[in-house]
Amino acid sequence: MHRVLVLGGDGYLGWPAAMYFSRRGHKVGVVDGFQKRRWEEELGVEPLLPVPLMGQRVDDWRAVSGKQIDCYIGDLTDWDFVDQVFRDFRPTAVVHFGEQPSAPYSMISREHAIMTQVNNVVGTLQIIHAMRDLPGIHLVKLGSMGEYGTPNIDIEEGYLEIQHNGRSDLLPFPKLPHSFYHLSKVHDSHNLHFACRMWKLAVTDLNQGVVYGIETDETRLDPETLATSFHYDEVFGTVLNRFCVQAVAGVPLTVYGKGGQTRGFLNIRDTLRCVELAVLHPAAAGEFRVFNQFTEQFTVRELAECVRQAGRKLGLRVEVAHVRNPRMELEQHYYNAKHDKLLQLGLEPRLLSETLLDSVLRIVLEHRSRIRVETICQNVCWQPRQAAPQEVAAAAAVPATAWAAPMVSE
Repeated sequence: MHRVLVLGGDGYLGWPAAMYFSRRGHKVGVVDGFQKRRWEEELGVEPLLPVPLMGQRVDDWRAVSGKQIDCYIGDLTDWDFVDQVFRDFRPTAVVHFGEQPSAPYSMISREHAIMTQVNNVVGTLQIIHAMRDLPGIHLVKLGSMGEYGTPNIDIEEGYLEIQHNGRSDLLPFPKLPHSFYHLSKVHDSHNLHFACRMWKLAVTDLNQGVVYGIETDETRLDPETLATSFHYDEVFGTVLNRFCVQAVAGVPLTVYGKGGQTRGFLNIRDTLRCVELAVLHPAAAGEFRVFNQFTEQFTVRELAECVRQAGRKLGLRVEVAHVRNPRMELEQHYYNAKHDKLLQLGLEPRLLSETLLDSVLRIVLEHRSRIRVETICQNVCWQPRQAAPQEVAAAAAVPATAWAAPMVSE
């Protein structure tokens, strides 16, 4: 059994991961400073299901399972706090979810971009130094498939064999991210790779696709008290979660542009299994290991159609609206990412076609009275303004939903 320290243990994936490891007999601690709750308050958004405060969640888990989760409240950018937590808990495995998790949030403004990079990069640097001072820890860090961007070649798992001027080498795969958030993940990867080479740290970098779902085996033990923070707004909610809520709420699914953007996806239960496989099969000392963590690839347009077909089975009339894309990204592109290593360790994927109805839509239907449609569109435009100051002032008077005006409805 491991001593598993879950950083970001109050979050969408952190809390389910803490319960998952605890239920399987591992000693578990959670770390969080509740920054994300403050960011949610800033934007006026909230999870679909009510989420108790961390202390209450830990108490509720103990009442349901009989198992104790240790709780540490503080900021990962604070060295004294990080050092104390690591020396007190003495983890053998650290699962790192403790970062600002949203690409759109990082693109709101200069201040949001800087905060994202400082929070994420400095926090991970503090963890690196805590691991240097306490040898024997394996870090499982949540990366993102978005670090790679959309190159016009196959995406390998972390590394690429290069042939150049008659010589060859195995080098980190080139990264072309599309947001300051994804750039922070790239900086994390570079810092961790360096630390593995210099200080013989053991790190597994999970380049995760888009996660969907609400329910896990642990949340089902008491859905009223153990639910995770399922978001559906376009800043903190993933695209499939947003589509499912829009379908239930009776508003068109907002597909950006033509909807040809292709990404990797996986069910929340598969995410937990991937993290477990990484913990149970740790990287070696000095190894910076990279797994591409997803199970299926879809275009956004294909996702919308999946939700529309699933909604029909529940009697929902689901429409799709193509809206102007507020992001700066290719809408038609080549995308073929390898994801073999976790399958080789024993991952048995759950397919979207088998899980969408029960894992998301039915639960959203049960809680449809809590949906706040007005919070879905958050108006984050990634494209720079090219306007004189007076034009910017005039633009401020334009209704907030102007950019999202439908182009084509289906």
